[in-house]
Amino acid sequence: MDTVDRATRSKIMSKVGREATGPEMKLRKALFARGFRYRLNVKKLPGSPDIVLPKYKAAIFVHGCFWHRHEGCKYATMPKSRVEFWTKKFEDNVARDRRNVEKLLEMGWRVLVVWECSLKGKDTGKVERTIEEVVRWLKSDVRFAEVPNDSIDDVSGLEEKLLDDS
Repeated sequence: MDTVDRATRSKIMSKVGREATGPEMKLRKALFARGFRYRLNVKKLPGSPDIVLPKYKAAIFVHGCFWHRHEGCKYATMPKSRVEFWTKKFEDNVARDRRNVEKLLEMGWRVLVVWECSLKGKDTGKVERTIEEVVRWLKSDVRFAEVPNDSIDDVSGLEEKLLDDS
């Protein structure tokens, strides 16, 4: 059961930002400080990736663990009310994410999904490791990866797995 009425919940949820989230800002600032230049939320690309680096033909999504269902993550909880609604909403989000990644790969873009939990919290070591993984991925020729789920060193078959799952 929700602790507030529907109108209040709707008002709260409408304030949830889609762009320039805390984790995204951490990553953007770190990339900029390392000399990477990028575009933000390019609407012409499927899914409007959060960060686009044309020089590297790379699109980066900084996914919220709750909304995009980071499997096994403590932040990917299921609301206790309106379970059917939320289940469908989450399934649709995940399907849309998969379609967008597939379209980008078909267009010749490289795609990285960075999960919010890898950039969240006070553990600066964890955040720094995530940023280093992103930089390593940018300098590699790996077409698709996720951070923190996959080691960038071992993503063989990941792209095929992603495409086969649909």
